[in-house]
Amino acid sequence: MSQHHTDPQDANRVLIFDTTLRDGEQSPGASMTLEEKLQIAELLDEMGVDIIEAGFPVASNGDFESVQSVSRVVKNAVVCGLARAGEKDIDRAGEALRDAKRPRIHTFISTSPVHMKHKLQMEPKEVLGAVISSVTRARNWTDNVEWSPEDATRTEHDYLCACVEAAIKAGATTINIPDTVGYSVPEEYGALIAMLRNRVPNIDKAVISTHCHNDLGLAVANSLAGVANGARQVECTINGMGERAGNAALEELVMALKVRQDAMPFDTGIKTELIARASKLVSTVTAFPVQYNKAIVGQNAFAHESGIHQDGMLKNTQTYEIMTPESVGISKSTLVMGKHSGRHAFRNKVAELGYDLGQNAVEDAFRRFKDLADKKKHIFDDDIVALVDDGISAGEGDIQVVALKIVCGTEGPPEAILTLNIAGEDKTVVATGDGPVDATFNAIGQLFPHSAHLQLYQVHAVTEGTDAQAEVSVRLEEDGKTVTGRGAETDTLVASARAYVSALNKLVVKRKKSAPEALRAS
Repeated sequence: MSQHHTDPQDANRVLIFDTTLRDGEQSPGASMTLEEKLQIAELLDEMGVDIIEAGFPVASNGDFESVQSVSRVVKNAVVCGLARAGEKDIDRAGEALRDAKRPRIHTFISTSPVHMKHKLQMEPKEVLGAVISSVTRARNWTDNVEWSPEDATRTEHDYLCACVEAAIKAGATTINIPDTVGYSVPEEYGALIAMLRNRVPNIDKAVISTHCHNDLGLAVANSLAGVANGARQVECTINGMGERAGNAALEELVMALKVRQDAMPFDTGIKTELIARASKLVSTVTAFPVQYNKAIVGQNAFAHESGIHQDGMLKNTQTYEIMTPESVGISKSTLVMGKHSGRHAFRNKVAELGYDLGQNAVEDAFRRFKDLADKKKHIFDDDIVALVDDGISAGEGDIQVVALKIVCGTEGPPEAILTLNIAGEDKTVVATGDGPVDATFNAIGQLFPHSAHLQLYQVHAVTEGTDAQAEVSVRLEEDGKTVTGRGAETDTLVASARAYVSALNKLVVKRKKSAPEALRAS
């Protein structure tokens, strides 16, 4: 593993602070299970992310548990918990981080006139006192403390300087400057970072960090302007996840710094070959699709359609490609294997795609791979990824899809004949609906009555061709709890049934665990 430098003196090293598990999860509908969070955390750690913000421990028991669990599995990165300025928040974060090898508490309070007056109902002097007391209290738990002035870009400069100076004096080692409402433009944001470097006398004792929101599509540009002016940590998320229009996208920041060394001679410790895998994992887990023309990780990012481009590419890839697909871990969707491939080759392929499966899981995936090879002529890497992901989500829970038959067409209402195995017992029902998917979901509802509301139904073809596997995501909501289920199959309706059942299984688990939770923090 690359060594993580947190030495502010390493002038050209930019630290990558990933907040997919905290700010990213605040995207409406993007909640993740604990297992999914751990999967993402381990991949971020392997990628070489310097700091992983794992959650907001005081927000709920679930958040506390996920920060605690992430602390236990992360080997190299600093694990960070978010806390408001209150004692309860900070102590809860400290407790959640007890098992982290390298804990960090990130505490924040609003400093702009509009926030202090309307959100906090506090005078500037009181807020300054809260900055000092919160950082001091966090320092009792760890010597790695980050402080953020919320809404910094709308804060009066003199007051911002006073707060930053006080936070560093109290022991903050990282000062983060959030553009909370995504209103800044690069020149202005860069000037703000430069102003702090010039005016705060003890600023050399802390790393300056950027945290830019993407409301105007400028989050990455603003973050890079911050780096050009002396910031040495950037806060970002995979695929730019986050509330409203999201955060600065990790993959864009990292690749901009890598490709444009001439303009920005800075290094990150990121293994860029793992970027595509991280993007796919986050997209699948949250059921948030990545837009096709998204920089770096979009489906079309390395696709060259126009004839002139294709001609140029054939002569020399550098005519239109400023980086290779391989540098971000996108393999040319290679044909992998067919029905005659053996277990050993399959196991090697799964390992090469980055999965670490136990013997039983490999056997199960291999069996399903053979079934798929019978139905589908060409099998690609992406097919195997979908197959393994589907196995991971389908293997859990009391409800399993046994059989499904659909009758649909121009005559009469569509009909689904469905058999589910519920807690070891097979049950069958016939149901109708507006369409075949509706009929299937109605059948599930009859066999396993529930009050969950369908928030999202999304179908995505894994590869090209009419024999492609369909990857279906289903998001269900019940009593404020949101879960996402996934299913993959060459038959879209079977994939739909499996995705719905996968979500139901997760809901059942959530019902069992549903202890009274603390109020969700803002």
